Amino acid sequence: MTLSSLSSSAMSNGMLVSKTGSFCPIKDPRALHQESMFSYPGLLSKHSVLSKSLSVSANPANQQLFSTIKPPSMEQTPKLLSMIERRCYSLGTAKQPSFSVGVKFQLDDVIEAQQFDRDILNAIFEVAREMERIEKNSPGSQILKGYLMATLFYEPSTRTRLSFESAMKRLGGEVLTTENAREFSSAAKGETLEDTIRTVEGYADIIVMRHFESGAARRAASTASIPVINAGDGPGQHPTQALLDVYTIEREIGKLDGITVGLVGDLANGRTVRSLAYLLAKYQDVKIYFVAPDVVKMKDDIKDYLTSKGVAWEESSDLMEVASKCDVVYQTRIQRERFSERVDLYEEARGKYIVDASVMKVLQKHAVIMHPLPRLDEITVDVDGDPRAAYFRQAKNGLYIRMALLKLLLLGW
Repeated sequence: MTLSSLSSSAMSNGMLVSKTGSFCPIKDPRALHQESMFSYPGLLSKHSVLSKSLSVSANPANQQLFSTIKPPSMEQTPKLLSMIERRCYSLGTAKQPSFSVGVKFQLDDVIEAQQFDRDILNAIFEVAREMERIEKNSPGSQILKGYLMATLFYEPSTRTRLSFESAMKRLGGEVLTTENAREFSSAAKGETLEDTIRTVEGYADIIVMRHFESGAARRAASTASIPVINAGDGPGQHPTQALLDVYTIEREIGKLDGITVGLVGDLANGRTVRSLAYLLAKYQDVKIYFVAPDVVKMKDDIKDYLTSKGVAWEESSDLMEVASKCDVVYQTRIQRERFSERVDLYEEARGKYIVDASVMKVLQKHAVIMHPLPRLDEITVDVDGDPRAAYFRQAKNGLYIRMALLKLLLLGW
């Protein structure tokens, strides 16, 4: 159990209950107070529910007990959080190895690419491969029967929304969906995101959300008591896209260590390339080229992160040269919706770097072209017939990755 799960835990019958239902036994309140644990704000936060056995209002003796408990000082709080995390982690996982059947997934939510380490990535990919083998009407196709997934999309989507909904249904679950929540939900009436999440969590077991504001997914996860998956938050991140991208690279190239990747197009606004860069940093001897118009170059926070992780990167204005060196050319569209009224800047950036037959001529035989889609004119249609054009296979892989995530978040390993 992580601190993120503790912060949204409920207390039931003397136990901490994480979002996905894992239990962490706790001591008598007096003993907890002696260890400065019971005053952890997450236990009595807006997410928490006091069990009948500890109800303050139901038992006058408990009222007296709670009145004697003093909250920790600001200096005590970091130590307190660490103590709770260590206690619950040891109770929850010490007796079972990682990734054993029935063990709770390490994450309560999927919010950003930095959450994953190589072990978790490898395990997710193994589950995704299992998802590929699930046949219609087989026992495996009913593992999520009785579960409901809510999709809240405040921005347009084709592949992400439909692949999540397909993933849920292929595993026997059901879907509650709103295609344009920005216009057709109560957000149009001024309802806050937090109120929407508190309402929707009462109808579903997991929420998949796309939002136009960076950081919205984190706000939703901190509010919800059920798992939240970030399906894209403005120009912030798109972690499930990055997962399927890395999964695709491994399947197409056969390795993830020692690869060279060219990220091309709108690198300033592209949440897909940001999340992908974070994941590529998990691997050894990776080289990344950034090829972008001046107005949409990769932001410094990603460059600084890669440097801190020892990942070699280089900016270039020569797509042909970069394509000749890369195992993967990851093309992206220039995102008109991120330019607001600056149409002049959009037109300046659009069409500068195009993958066409001339690029394919210099591309190595084993290399691939990837794209998160949709595309406009940044990859010409004549490239589609080349076996190195992997973007539609990439989109299909999104189904298996999202099936794996739904299984892991709702059922565990």
